Amino acid sequence: MARRLRVLGSTSGVGDCPTLYEDLDTGEVVVQGDAVTDPNDVAQLRYVKDGEGFVVVPRALLVNFAPKDAEDYVPEFVPQKKISEFINDGFEHTAWRLETRTGYLSDQEMPSYEEFLRTGDTAGEVGHPWFDNVRRMVGNGKRFERVRLVDSPPTVGQRYLLACARTNVAAGEDIRYLWRADAEQYGVNLSDFWLFDSRTVARFHFEGERTIGMELITDPAEVLRACQVRDVAWHHATPYSAFRTQVPSAE
Repeated sequence: MARRLRVLGSTSGVGDCPTLYEDLDTGEVVVQGDAVTDPNDVAQLRYVKDGEGFVVVPRALLVNFAPKDAEDYVPEFVPQKKISEFINDGFEHTAWRLETRTGYLSDQEMPSYEEFLRTGDTAGEVGHPWFDNVRRMVGNGKRFERVRLVDSPPTVGQRYLLACARTNVAAGEDIRYLWRADAEQYGVNLSDFWLFDSRTVARFHFEGERTIGMELITDPAEVLRACQVRDVAWHHATPYSAFRTQVPSAE
């Protein structure tokens, strides 16, 4: 079976070759570069197995784009205040969010969640300061955008967020939706994150439906990966107004 490869980064110009790829299924990294074929060069290499090949790439390609995460990687969580600073005024033009979970404990703790369970509908926390903040920044030319993955059929938590979305949209957010099966087909395979100005990723960590922490990431390879996921998700996602007509009744 052919690999499913995604570009991590490149130092090449148009038509040149030094590039790193990630195998979407195994996490392995594929390196593209000029082949080492001179017998005197190959003779200096050790532990060579049949079928192995060798390429030359700029050091900057590995430094800037090689994945830094390892199996024993332990994330360094940042205080919620730091994330709030980015969301409130820390970004210059775009705050983009990917939501992938079947539900969020933080939603279940909202009064409007109980309303939704009783009535099947809710406008969410209409008076929450979040919406005033969004209106202020959208009024200043900034953008708030989200893509939400949805199961088929949608979970209760996903239906709740779909009901609330009209209030977010009215405040100025652009919310779009992607069926989970389509997301898997298109390679939208990262967990929840905020992406600020295509420069900084705020990655969520969960235990079940509970958020246990967030980390701020500026590593170029991680930011690039988030940008690629954003571009694919945004391209294939359906705007809120159209998507809500596609969701069958829960009855």
